[in-house]
Amino acid sequence: MNIGVDGHRLVVEILSTLVHIKTTMAELILKPAGVPLEAYKDLFHKKDETTGRTLSKRKIAPLILERIQATENGYSALRSIIEIASRWNSFHLAENEFTARGTVQKAREFMGVLETMEAREADEQERIRNESIARMKIEQAETFRKQSELLLLMFEELNRSDEPQKRGFLLQDLLNRLFDLHEIPVRKSFQRNDGAEQIDGGFSLEGWHYIVECRWRQKLADIRELDGFNGQVVRSGKQGMGLFLSINGWSEHVPQMLKQNPNKSVILMDGYDLRCVLSGQIDLKKFLLAKAFNLTMHTEPYYGAMQYLQEHGE
Repeated sequence: MNIGVDGHRLVVEILSTLVHIKTTMAELILKPAGVPLEAYKDLFHKKDETTGRTLSKRKIAPLILERIQATENGYSALRSIIEIASRWNSFHLAENEFTARGTVQKAREFMGVLETMEAREADEQERIRNESIARMKIEQAETFRKQSELLLLMFEELNRSDEPQKRGFLLQDLLNRLFDLHEIPVRKSFQRNDGAEQIDGGFSLEGWHYIVECRWRQKLADIRELDGFNGQVVRSGKQGMGLFLSINGWSEHVPQMLKQNPNKSVILMDGYDLRCVLSGQIDLKKFLLAKAFNLTMHTEPYYGAMQYLQEHGE
């Protein structure tokens, strides 16, 4: 902002009339306003080239004003000078008390104008900021939607493929992109192994470190596969959890057997769960947290998308 021509004139008047002695004026007005010493020190002893006399406050005030304007915090310093003047009551320091009182009244009126201008400026900046944030959110939502659509197309392509090698490549890429899209930190990138039908990886969520095993086989996952994975999770540490993603699901006794295991640290996810996330019906981060909550509170390793949607209605 700028205090304008009227503000500049007022600052000159303040410096010229409120305090008779220059050094006192510096101590009570310039220093408290944050005006640097180099902006006025040499001017206090500057002499008129014609008369040889030291320049009066009336003559050095415009010079001080110019130097203040050239500083980085010029507006702030000039505003502070006016604000100090608006609260001024040391009229005994002035050469002419009547003139000083008139200057203080002008400063009070000008401060009202300044505060109104600043409030409008702040409102305008807030409006611009809110509009910018709203545009950014719309753009982010649109980007998220387009990327989600792309991932869903990838998943549909996976469903049509009967080539394990191709399916492995696509699923590996899909999972890495999915976790990145939902801003879940991947600590170990999803990689294929075991003939491209198994994918391993790892991510972190709210202080817990998850080991992930993903399988896409025609045969349903059985408890032996889960036992091996569970052992790996248990050995990973106290803050370790496991996510077992089996696209085609698992045999019906798997959830019950996991419940009986004393180390309840594995949550289950199937292809329908994944599709609901990819289609935008469910937020992945919230879904994973809900799964972990149900495992902890209800010893339930499989909390599916259908139940989640019924309870949360996303």
